[in-house]
Amino acid sequence: MSRPTARVLTLLELLQSGGTRTVAELADRLGVDGRTVRRYVDHLIDLDVPVESVRGRYGGYRLAPGYRLPPLMLGDDEALAVLLGLVAGRRTGLTTAQHTASETASAKIRRVLPKHVARRLDALLEALAFTERPGAFDAPDAGVLLTIADAVRHRRPVSIRYTDRDGRRSERTLHAYGIVAHAGRWYVTGEDARINEGRTFRLDRIADARALPGSFEAPVDPDPAQRVLSGFATAEYRHEVTLRIHGTVEQIRARLPTGVASLEEEGEPAAGRDRATERWLRVELRVERLDWLPPVLASLDRPFVIERPDELRDLVTALADRLASYARQAPPRGPMS
Repeated sequence: MSRPTARVLTLLELLQSGGTRTVAELADRLGVDGRTVRRYVDHLIDLDVPVESVRGRYGGYRLAPGYRLPPLMLGDDEALAVLLGLVAGRRTGLTTAQHTASETASAKIRRVLPKHVARRLDALLEALAFTERPGAFDAPDAGVLLTIADAVRHRRPVSIRYTDRDGRRSERTLHAYGIVAHAGRWYVTGEDARINEGRTFRLDRIADARALPGSFEAPVDPDPAQRVLSGFATAEYRHEVTLRIHGTVEQIRARLPTGVASLEEEGEPAAGRDRATERWLRVELRVERLDWLPPVLASLDRPFVIERPDELRDLVTALADRLASYARQAPPRGPMS
């Protein structure tokens, strides 16, 4: 494919991502001058792609509303991969707010599959089982998801309208570092430009997202997934729990992962100490409920000390008493009914 043709297709891809793109921005992205951008736009118009010219301070080019891509041609393996992706997305809750979109897309692809491929797919779906039930989560709007993804990629500020868990609404300017899928939900993490602090937002609580002019510098290694997990571990909840557990990092993380608890070594850490070495580790977490923690601590089977709260100590003692009572019970005589 020749470079001019490749640039024309890249221009179409940029316009399809939504919003109005200035001539200067397009020229910078394509590595050409403004006159060449206008020539490429004329090429798209000649191909019946409805590109509109927008006047004004932030004017430029955009696609006319309602434009649809021509039909895609997928091979058998490609179609199978897409269908499996749609099934997995529905089962894990990682879909957009347009719940019927994945179903109609699946139906369209299945209609054009060769019979032998469709039969093999049906056999796979009948044999396939999931360890978790389908999530009943609120999904993000597709337009919001794509707008923020574009802002992440090109380091552009984005204005969002957000509703927090208490129902409070606000408008914020976000410097988005990345989008993270976690436990059936979508999150975006970045810096709230108004207060210059890191924040994580649920995408399904964002009612509107709009790209803003300008750009920003992201941290060298923002690691969005780690930011989201750390945010869960330090978020404000009803109970603040502090424990000391004797074991290895791997043993503790197997039951209390990064998204649930933070770990800190007791005393001065020894230089070059192996993570497989057992030692006392301070574990801190914030939770809405305490009732699930005693079984987790029992499953760890490691020495531990509860520093706070006293309520957790009472729950652990009650669980230990119940287990001891069950263990002392004599087996029933005769056949069980």
